[in-house]
Amino acid sequence: MEFVLGGVAAMGAGFFTNPLEVMKTRMQLQGELKARGQHAVHYKNVFHAGYVIAKHDGLLALQKGLVPGEIFQLVLNGSRLGSYQMLKDYGYMSDKDGNLVFYKSTLLGGLCGSFGAYVASPFYLVKTHLQAEASKDIAFGHQHKHSGTMAAFKKIYGKEGVKGLFRGSVSAVPRAFVGSTSQLTSFVYVKQFMKNNDILQNYPIGGSFAASMVSGVIMSVFMTPFDLVSTRLYNQGVDASGKGLLYSGYIDCVVKIWRSEGFLGFYKGIGPSYLRLGPHTVLCLVFWDKLRIMYSDFSK
Repeated sequence: MEFVLGGVAAMGAGFFTNPLEVMKTRMQLQGELKARGQHAVHYKNVFHAGYVIAKHDGLLALQKGLVPGEIFQLVLNGSRLGSYQMLKDYGYMSDKDGNLVFYKSTLLGGLCGSFGAYVASPFYLVKTHLQAEASKDIAFGHQHKHSGTMAAFKKIYGKEGVKGLFRGSVSAVPRAFVGSTSQLTSFVYVKQFMKNNDILQNYPIGGSFAASMVSGVIMSVFMTPFDLVSTRLYNQGVDASGKGLLYSGYIDCVVKIWRSEGFLGFYKGIGPSYLRLGPHTVLCLVFWDKLRIMYSDFSK
């Protein structure tokens, strides 16, 4: 049941934050492998990006990739949150006195996230392709021209088989490890701190909200560079043999971004990234906490 609760909570959060995911993806692809000042700037900031996308592609374009995005959330977070909670309940993250052990929480949180991200990788691939698609005037990155979710899966599988559906999945592992461990570890530690200091103990949702806000900030700072690399690898075009047109692999992608865009290139889209991760973390973890409380009360 923990797997179901985690997945449903993430889907609820994903519905509200998907427009920010679209903006983040577009901004991360803007000026790909080009130095600052050497490319057009269609998206000046998150608010301008939303306006430009709605103006050129229509208001509904802000929910592009919603279907594969929701399935991705279900599979990823169902596996991640469910396995994390089970490991926590069985005491694998605590010492003999019941206190959380930092390295155990960090390691297991990361491993849970990595496992879920790899399994859900095909849905992230299609989500990225659909969200990157834009009208010619504001397009950046490779345009895959999918007509929809099922058409995308059929097209990719028809050309590259199962291997094609897992293209870019290697980048999902470090992205998910860093994102998951920074989110879950900070969330659990903040909640433990509030419990030890009797902060918001009579307001469980308020406590979850406060812990989630802190967790969202920490997650954004640590995860954004890995997220950008992942977006680039998932979205790049491939030749007839399935080889990437821009990057031969993870390290090659990192090196090329560093050389052409510099350190700040890895933080493109951090604005919408936090505006997405902040609310998504809050909604997902608050929903998760609330659903677990409801299920616990119902099971009694």
